[in-house]
Amino acid sequence: MNTLTIAWIALPLFVGFVIYLVPRLDRHLALGVALISIAYALQLFPSGFALDNPTATPLTLNLLDNFGITLVLDALSGYFILTNALVTAAIILYCWHSNKTAFFYTQVIILFGSVNAAFVCADFISLYVALEVISIATFLLIAYPRTDRSIWVALRYLFVSNTAMLFYLIGAALVYQTHQSFAYSGLRGAPPEALAFICLGLLAKGGIFVSGLWLPLTHSESETPVSALLSGSVVKAGVFPLVRCALMLPEIDPIVRLFGVSTALLGVGYAVFEKDTKRILAFHTVSQLGFILAAPEVGGFYALAHGLVKSALFLIVGILPSRNLKDLRQMSMATPLWIALVVASFSISGFPLLSGFGAKVLTMKNLAPWQIIGMNLAAFGTAISFAKFIFLPHQKQTGNSSIQPGFWPAIILLLGGLVLANVVYYEAYTLWNILKPLITIGLGWIAYLLIIQGLAIKLSRTAEQFEHLIGGMSLVLLVLLGVTLKWLDI
Repeated sequence: MNTLTIAWIALPLFVGFVIYLVPRLDRHLALGVALISIAYALQLFPSGFALDNPTATPLTLNLLDNFGITLVLDALSGYFILTNALVTAAIILYCWHSNKTAFFYTQVIILFGSVNAAFVCADFISLYVALEVISIATFLLIAYPRTDRSIWVALRYLFVSNTAMLFYLIGAALVYQTHQSFAYSGLRGAPPEALAFICLGLLAKGGIFVSGLWLPLTHSESETPVSALLSGSVVKAGVFPLVRCALMLPEIDPIVRLFGVSTALLGVGYAVFEKDTKRILAFHTVSQLGFILAAPEVGGFYALAHGLVKSALFLIVGILPSRNLKDLRQMSMATPLWIALVVASFSISGFPLLSGFGAKVLTMKNLAPWQIIGMNLAAFGTAISFAKFIFLPHQKQTGNSSIQPGFWPAIILLLGGLVLANVVYYEAYTLWNILKPLITIGLGWIAYLLIIQGLAIKLSRTAEQFEHLIGGMSLVLLVLLGVTLKWLDI
């Protein structure tokens, strides 16, 4: 098993370079790697989906004992790896008949392998290497169109990411100075500033809270398949270590939960008043990442449900004739496309029969008492936001020529995954569990139709401006230091 795991980790990087040698097989090789990863992820659930204890019976590989360099694979990793594999496979199918070059598929598969590596690391230095490779591959994919706009957005992302990683590296060095080990467990007993620096780096990298406000512009301005890939799986590379540390170290759990609630409310607060479809989805990525952090015990299942639905939504919105909701209300989309949009919107809103329902029910069951009001408000805001898509006009026949051939295979894979993932938590289907989200969704629709739809509020984008992003990180660092001193009683 150890040999198989090492081969699986190395395979995407190897294939990424092989694609350059055999460019005619670029799509086939990339898709093959994603399918192999799906099979590998599924075998990490040998005795069920481990919702009660996702870190039980882990496979541990000690690479350098003296430095704490360790890989850990368990059901928690399995959820994130499966998400990454399904999303990447869908993106490859979406681009199958496009004119994407071998360079594009190489970067996709290298990014895929680096994100997987982040999901199995259990030490800060290996994670640092994985996150830096992710930054480079992401930069190249964002800049792939080579327009002035795409290059600027890519450089902006790279600068913010590298600044965040500098904070992170300082924290990792402080952990090593304390324990002569880079293992995650070294946070226990390390100085409070170590936790603050590491958390700041991961919060920024994962698009969490104020330090993650680089995300909306980056994800909304990237090409459609890149936006879907970033929101569906890549940002979770920064979230996963926080979930892992919260489960390993109970004293860190309330800090992670606090940022989960704050992020869920921040993202949905912007999304409710946003009029640009891609920015709505981008802000909801911020919000939904908060749901993952709000209940770390079940964050893996929520990450799977969110990754599938958010990728599908970006692919669907990417082929609409306009990004402006006001314009979309004046035209009709094809009914099959509208049905796909509604199914995805239902899932992220928590509608029964889709995995978003079970993920939300399970998350709400695992909240601390002080989180309940905030997370219910976030769920209510989610229902309002996606009512914007559900109530768009549609008709049987309209121009489908803009839909490229790979669109429907990708959507079928993603939406089919949302339906099949219901088996993970079928116990969610009780009368009260069904009624509560239906009531929330209904109230959200009423609020949208009667209040939000007629509002013309435009929120300031000042905090998203490049010159303010680093200052935002500094403010979050101060908050982290204060929270760390309070919760750890230092």
